[in-house]
Amino acid sequence: MVAARITVNGKETPISPAAPHTTVLDFLRERGLTGTKEGCAEGECGACSVLVARPGVHRPTDWVAVNACLVPVAALDGQEVVTSEGLATVDASGTPAVLHPVQEEMAVRGGSQCGYCTPGFICSMASEYYRPDRCANAGPADGPGDSDGTNGSDGSDGSDGSDGSEHGPNGFDLHALSGNLCRCTGYRPIRDAAFAVGMPAEDDPLARRREQSAPPPVATRYTQDDSAFLRPGTLADAVRLLRERPEAVVVAGSTDWGVEVNIRSRRAGCVVAVDRLPELRTLHTGSDHIEIGAAQTLTEIERRLDGAVPLLAELFPQFASRLIRNSATLGGNLGTGSPIGDSPPVLLALEATLVLADADGEREVPLSDYFTGYRQSVRRPGELIRAVRVPLPLSPVTAFHKIAKRRFDDISSVAVAFALDIEDGTVRKARIGLGGVAATPVRALATEAALEGLPWTAQTAEAAARVLRTEGTPMDDHRASAGYRSAMLGQSLLKLYARTTEAVSS
Repeated sequence: MVAARITVNGKETPISPAAPHTTVLDFLRERGLTGTKEGCAEGECGACSVLVARPGVHRPTDWVAVNACLVPVAALDGQEVVTSEGLATVDASGTPAVLHPVQEEMAVRGGSQCGYCTPGFICSMASEYYRPDRCANAGPADGPGDSDGTNGSDGSDGSDGSDGSEHGPNGFDLHALSGNLCRCTGYRPIRDAAFAVGMPAEDDPLARRREQSAPPPVATRYTQDDSAFLRPGTLADAVRLLRERPEAVVVAGSTDWGVEVNIRSRRAGCVVAVDRLPELRTLHTGSDHIEIGAAQTLTEIERRLDGAVPLLAELFPQFASRLIRNSATLGGNLGTGSPIGDSPPVLLALEATLVLADADGEREVPLSDYFTGYRQSVRRPGELIRAVRVPLPLSPVTAFHKIAKRRFDDISSVAVAFALDIEDGTVRKARIGLGGVAATPVRALATEAALEGLPWTAQTAEAAARVLRTEGTPMDDHRASAGYRSAMLGQSLLKLYARTTEAVSS
């Protein structure tokens, strides 16, 4: 097997002698690329953001921003990485000679003060700069380097986002920066820089790189001392390996395991990566269900579904940040068994089932039967989540309410997902998924029964809201009190009723 290697800013370098748990962040800094910073080591601040070449949704390659503090460098064996230092054009001596358009706009618009967070913002901004379909959302032609503020960023017509919009006239989606924090600028000059960048030039090397295929995943067996990072080539290899090594830690995007490694100093004798297994990266629509591969990232699912499942479309912008969604997977979010994961309430409301695979074959389990206790499930040792299946047709009335202290990039205190079939003013079917109110994500069965067969009226909604307040076993903790959580459950149903009646009246 070929020695593990990674290409950084166009130069290939061996991963050895880094330990298998070494993060991309530490690997880069140890090699002098200190623009990549550690702020939180949890994937919440974005100071560590770098670009990775991944198979594209609309082109052969997408430049995807990820949290370097969470990803093991061994997970990028055979892959290409670009850091903030690699964006600028350099001369023969390696000295930056021409700033990248994103770097230029950040400089001329005062988007950098202390500079600590700036490289991470630059990489996240560059990922959005190179998003292939950004030009489809752009307004009149914009050009980089227009530092006089007249490039749609002077607030003269409100199209720059000064009216509260999160998309600039250049198609730039500010959600791309939702995982980057800055304590100095107040964000306005950073937003101005984002809304001022134009489209990549024809001779831009990173833009041209999108037309070539991304590096294919390679089977990896990287060992140092007594620990190993293993990437099987196929699902059959993976389940066979897990039967032989049932103690192995399974990772996909590493957004959960990376925190354990950094904050709690967790180490594993064997880590098995499943994020690039082709059998876990499918997405297709059948006559009676949509099947979503468990190892597709949330960003890939969002862009490939393109709103086909409205409840998922409502979930994605509220799930952590774009940086996290670029790595996180449904399989990982469900596999951790967390009672405050954002996807389980939505998938419960959608009546999703899970396809579980091991060396003996596959079985399908309703998500409502999957969780058995706090971070426990029916998944057996050596078993993987291969796919999530969402039955069709979809309920027409849906909503996802996430109650948290921050608007984005936060853990929910309460999460509620609704999927209702309302025909001729009567609730024919109701499915409600809850998170943050019990040891596991749960269905609000009593509330569903209190709605079904009754007219969709204020009286019905108010009576059902009283039932919903009693669902689960909410607790007091630093995020919210049990009383607050119960109150928010009832309020969420009243909010849904108000929204649906407003839609009908309008």
